[in-house]
Amino acid sequence: MGFRFTAPLWAWDGDAPWYFVTVPAEQSDDIRDRPRMPRGFGSVKVRVTVGGSTWDTSVFPDSKVGMYILPVKKAVRVAEGLGEGDPVEVRLELLEL
Repeated sequence: MGFRFTAPLWAWDGDAPWYFVTVPAEQSDDIRDRPRMPRGFGSVKVRVTVGGSTWDTSVFPDSKVGMYILPVKKAVRVAEGLGEGDPVEVRLELLEL
């Protein structure tokens, strides 16, 4: 199962420099509705493509906004020229079906 969406890159307000893209509500609902084995923190394994970069990671539920968040590692941000607030075109594939 796969999704495509565009959302802004944002920085986590904490001690470490983590950057995320929020998975839109409709896609988050679809991910949440898929049956799967429980994992730590409610995470879901995914394969992500942004521009020419593809990597495996997990999305995590954000209880404050009720949607999943996707971490975007520094190597991808640098390779794709992404900065905070930039729109990110994401192709996301669920690896747990």
